[in-house]
Amino acid sequence: MAAQHQEFDALASLDERIHKAFVLVSELRTENATLREEAENLRGENKALHTSNEAALQEAAEARAQTEKLAGEIEALRAEKKQVRTRIEKLLGNIDQLHTG
Repeated sequence: MAAQHQEFDALASLDERIHKAFVLVSELRTENATLREEAENLRGENKALHTSNEAALQEAAEARAQTEKLAGEIEALRAEKKQVRTRIEKLLGNIDQLHTG
């Protein structure tokens, strides 16, 4: 009878370990599915951020080009202003000479 009791205890212990393993496998499968879904969501976010980053880099490049163009225009306007000022000063000098002469 003691041998039967030990076999029963061994079977009960084995049954308990199998049940625990089954529960653990179920939990791990659920966790795995959750992690896969999270990974897929993160891949989507990463792709969206990458696309957004590329758009921002393109906008920055366009802004730099526009800034360079405007800087060139400003420089040209300053040179033109200087020429106009020089001409006006020359004309005023000529007018002064006409009045004094």
